[in-house]
Amino acid sequence: MEFSLLNDEPVTGPGDDLLGAGRAARELARLLHGSRAATPFTLAVDAGWGMGKSSLMRLVDAELRARQGVHTVWYNAWTSTGADALEGLIKSVLVRFDRRVLRRALQRVSERRALVGVFRAALTVLSGPLGAAALVDRLWQDLSVDARSRNAMRDALRELTAEWTASAPHDTRRLLVVFIDDLDRCSEETVLAVCEAVKVYLDVPGLAFVIGCDRSALGPSGLLRDLSPAGSAFMEKVFQTSYRVPVPALSEVRAYVDACARRSGIQDLLGDHLAELIAQRSARNPRRIKRLINGFGLESALNPVWQAFSAEAVIRVLLLQQLYPDFYRVLLARDGADVHAAREFLRYRAARRVLGRPFGLPVEGDWAVAVSCLRAYGLVAPERDGAEDRGELLAGLEEQLPTGFPELALDANFGLLVEELMALEEADDLVGRLQQGVPQLAPGRPDGDPEPARTGTARRPYAGMEVLWVDDHPERNTRFVDVLEQRGARVRVATDRDGAERAFAADRIDLLVSDVQRGPDRSAGLTELAAWRESGLHSGPAVFFTNRVTPSRETRARALDARVATSAEQLLRFVAEAYEAYEQAFL
Repeated sequence: MEFSLLNDEPVTGPGDDLLGAGRAARELARLLHGSRAATPFTLAVDAGWGMGKSSLMRLVDAELRARQGVHTVWYNAWTSTGADALEGLIKSVLVRFDRRVLRRALQRVSERRALVGVFRAALTVLSGPLGAAALVDRLWQDLSVDARSRNAMRDALRELTAEWTASAPHDTRRLLVVFIDDLDRCSEETVLAVCEAVKVYLDVPGLAFVIGCDRSALGPSGLLRDLSPAGSAFMEKVFQTSYRVPVPALSEVRAYVDACARRSGIQDLLGDHLAELIAQRSARNPRRIKRLINGFGLESALNPVWQAFSAEAVIRVLLLQQLYPDFYRVLLARDGADVHAAREFLRYRAARRVLGRPFGLPVEGDWAVAVSCLRAYGLVAPERDGAEDRGELLAGLEEQLPTGFPELALDANFGLLVEELMALEEADDLVGRLQQGVPQLAPGRPDGDPEPARTGTARRPYAGMEVLWVDDHPERNTRFVDVLEQRGARVRVATDRDGAERAFAADRIDLLVSDVQRGPDRSAGLTELAAWRESGLHSGPAVFFTNRVTPSRETRARALDARVATSAEQLLRFVAEAYEAYEQAFL
């Protein structure tokens, strides 16, 4: 079987339209074409990540280009930063106009010396000499600080667009539709620059804008949450209307999964049942489906861990990895509980149903599971028929569980996915193999690699800092130790309390990095730091590096003035903070 990766490019024609977006594209194109007399206006194509905004816009573009008098231009906002976006968008529109129209515009505004260069630069871009770029940049820089010139430019753009729209070879007036994609992936500065170009400079008859974005990401609680009231009011004026891309029907998603499986070459391996599972558990997100199928094909072909297990088990674990990455990180952890996280979650959910009375709805067998769950954390189970309030007992249990468990317990899709996985006879063996094959990966990063180390004297930001790393499995942290040492720190490694105390006695320690569980002791690291704080052996910065974060661990760490890191990024950030304290004390 030959496997091929699926790309993430948007659909460009009807032949690639697997989710039936063509009908919406035809209607939107008809609406845009029929609204030429109402220009200028801006239409937002609104959808979340991976839900097909770009594909729909490409299909609309294809429909429009087949109509007389309609021209299109694309601008990807993500390719520019800040004020450059305003310049780039305006130039993209300018160079789309005819040369003869631009030449007449040059003659018409020749007395406006500040603007002549800009239009001449646009013509030069069309003809291609490389020396024009620097001239355009310099002229734009001069104009950007001259409010009068910028007002004149707006008027000139209006005149230019009016002439261009009226100069169609047919009876109808021309329309330029400007597609702007990926706006919700940009910085606040870039978003505002693009909107300024659209609303202030290019808000002229003959131009229509179609902007692909997640409107919620651009709202007051999203990317633009720090915007002033006046700025928020301005943003509201940018979009005249929105089209929310609908979530595809389950039947359409099922057909899409089948088509993707055929294209990737894994249709025989996937089968009807697993294709149905992907369709149901992917939130009907096309991009997520492609990533799941790519991951399934790659893992099945390349990862020796998967080859001993059924496709049913592999795809369910990959669904957890893709859809619930925080839980997957905890699943790979080998600390904090007597069972792995999937079993622990099912056990907790049964206890929650029992302890949540009168609102809980226990099922057969829940009582025995709940008692086992409570005893595993040193809690006393209530009387089975007792009338006492069990809410406090449930709160005490949740203090010792991973922080995301209560929220996951409310997610029916997650619960069913874990149930389906753990119903397979091979599930526990598979999880165990995964835990053995993934040595303390950097939590939160699929590949487990911390930020690449940089070498060279000028890039040793932690030079002189002494770090003590305590972990009974030091092999899990080798890559992180290497990064710290390449950045100038000296790292001592200890595997137990005695070794750590010898290191404290031998030299100054500027930063302690520790695990939490050591052997059967689930809170060894916390207990040891408490003792060292009390004795004065270590009063400096401390970080607990662990896959498993519980409310209890976080509370105890805060009481010890320590941080908890669950990813390489967090760890390196806390190391940088510790180095600042070191600099203040010794440099």
